[in-house]
Amino acid sequence: MKTLLLVFGTRPEAIKMCPLVLEFKKHPDVFNTLVCVTGQHREMLDQVLNLFEIKPDYDLNIMKPNQDLYDITSNVLLGMRDVLTEAKPDVVFVHGDTTTSSATALAAFYKQIPVAHIEAGLRTGNIYSPWPEEMNRLITGRIATYNFAPTPLSRQNLLKENVDDSKITVTGNTVIDALHWVVNKISSNADLTESLKQEMLSFGYDVSRLEQGRRLVLITGHRRENFGEGFLNICHSIKHLSEKYPDVDFVYPVHLNPNVRKPVFDILASIENVFLIEPLSYLPFVYMMEKSHLLLTDSGGVQEEAPGLGKPVLVMRNTTERPEAVDAGTVILVGTDKDKIINGVSDLLENKNGLYDRMAHAVNPYGDGKACGRVVKWLEEKLK
Repeated sequence: MKTLLLVFGTRPEAIKMCPLVLEFKKHPDVFNTLVCVTGQHREMLDQVLNLFEIKPDYDLNIMKPNQDLYDITSNVLLGMRDVLTEAKPDVVFVHGDTTTSSATALAAFYKQIPVAHIEAGLRTGNIYSPWPEEMNRLITGRIATYNFAPTPLSRQNLLKENVDDSKITVTGNTVIDALHWVVNKISSNADLTESLKQEMLSFGYDVSRLEQGRRLVLITGHRRENFGEGFLNICHSIKHLSEKYPDVDFVYPVHLNPNVRKPVFDILASIENVFLIEPLSYLPFVYMMEKSHLLLTDSGGVQEEAPGLGKPVLVMRNTTERPEAVDAGTVILVGTDKDKIINGVSDLLENKNGLYDRMAHAVNPYGDGKACGRVVKWLEEKLK
């Protein structure tokens, strides 16, 4: 039996790793599956763990007020030293592009333990965009022994970096597995649906407004590279759109970072059809994605998830490590340019030249919700 240690620390990682934990745990005769969380995000991470009913075997609990990248990196590195010594895993799994992932991969390398990288091979080609994520995934990719690429393009990126093809497999993205799991959970439980409706009401948005023919633009924004002028442009764009389309609701769960909250509340507070609410946990966020007409975001995961629900996405970044979505026509890059944001949202709301219909019906390039099963099967063959 092989011992696997799956390590993650943020909410996006947890969303994409929890389905994989559940899939590995279906094979207790083959794998001893252990979970370590770093707590890089705390409350938001715990919400996902509770949703998937996963209790970590190890918890570094590193989150501290005002921590920076130096703190996170050093605390994860030192904490993982002790976890790896005790757990003695045969393979360490990390995900994507977080500081938790790169520091954990380095800690495993120091102990010469093979690293498996979920969501491997994403690239923008610019080490400062997104920052620090692009460098995190480059570091992790350089260390990884097993690379689980979500798309053929991700595989090609790895091959260009001289990664051995025998160490790469294309699986689809595990986020679609998570999305299907949650959508099924909501749709099969009327009481849960009603409780989500009430939860949104407590947050300050009445979903029943949509039953009156109103449409919903769901907004998320938190990227460091957009702090400052970028967020000012985003907020002024939303203000303009809210005035242009008074029959459309703009719902913005606002990230807790002061660099986000200050411009958002300074510019958008007290606008009648703009609803600034507290950050949503994953379950109500999926519920709101299903209710939305389109999404305006700088998030990575939303670019993968929303198309799985037939929702067009405008991405407020100048580069994306997910160009497959752009090529497939499910996503459009608008950056933080005020005119591009306003025109992009307007074109979708007005279905200009059939744009909304094309984006809503485009095939999601990130898979069919069976990525976790492919990961388990491939690794089982490799470890025989």
